[in-house]
Amino acid sequence: MSNSREYDKPSIYQIHVKGNLDRKWMDWFDGFQIEACGDDVTILTGSVIDQAALHGILSKIRDLGLPILSMSREERKE
Repeated sequence: MSNSREYDKPSIYQIHVKGNLDRKWMDWFDGFQIEACGDDVTILTGSVIDQAALHGILSKIRDLGLPILSMSREERKE
């Protein structure tokens, strides 16, 4: 069993969603970078300080009705 505290460290997340988002949404997504990739896919990339912040981003994606296609995490080096 892994230690759940490792997920409460600042991390970089990349989230692929189905749908097109304009870069004007960056502020609403707490500074996440927004990249349209064609084929009706957008990639959101940014840093979160903990799991609560990640859930906030995921809630915003849900509120816009955007299906999540994939998500990956990279621990930040500090």
